[in-house]
Amino acid sequence: MTITDTGTVRWNPEALDEILANDEGRPVLFTNARILTMDPLIGTLTGADLLFVGSLLVGVGPGIITAAGDDNAIVVDCTGLTIAPAVVDTVALAGGRGHRSEYVATLTPGNTPDFLVVPDGLAADVPSAVSALVSVPEQVRALVAAGRPVLWSGADVPGRAAAPEAGIPAAEDLTGSPRVGVWIDRNGFLYQELTADGRYDETRGGRPHAYQGRYWIDGDRIDYLDDLGFWAYGEFQGNELHHAGYVMKLG
Repeated sequence: MTITDTGTVRWNPEALDEILANDEGRPVLFTNARILTMDPLIGTLTGADLLFVGSLLVGVGPGIITAAGDDNAIVVDCTGLTIAPAVVDTVALAGGRGHRSEYVATLTPGNTPDFLVVPDGLAADVPSAVSALVSVPEQVRALVAAGRPVLWSGADVPGRAAAPEAGIPAAEDLTGSPRVGVWIDRNGFLYQELTADGRYDETRGGRPHAYQGRYWIDGDRIDYLDDLGFWAYGEFQGNELHHAGYVMKLG
């Protein structure tokens, strides 16, 4: 598999092929980079490595490369390049997080490997690294989302995930779905009926049709668009539906 030439340096094409062929069993190591972790404890690292397995970041810092051979890691040389979070916590940048545990999307072990790789000269800080994705995308060496390359050498990666189309989708036919039915909260106050045509109808405190509208299910997430115009959401957790502080089960 080869990537389309974009006029920039053809950067580590062999590593890209290995990552795309990886079944998430092999670790992936981006090595010898300047890393802007955005973590107040770890800070900015130089000559450092970033190690992830599948969608989990497992290590960051110098010296990880020494175990690359032992672990059969896919190694990506990042000499002269900076790695920065691809998801930027602007509240943290403005000093608005009171605790390190509240920071979002830092390049910290235990988090998801969502990151950019750009030349050092384009990455004085996190905002400038992220802006390079918009202003000079051909210079972006890699954009990685949950451990899978999205951009490489400034070009779309073959087989990359496509963003959903903007706009309100048509309702699915949910006939036979185990999530269709009447969901009732623990106190019997809220009854939420999900019908197979993608509509919901809520009874609250004995008041019928308190809220009605459309819904969509994506994985364990449910989005609601009420006929009054507002949006809400819920989450399926096992045999429970959590929505707006209510915990419901199928009646």
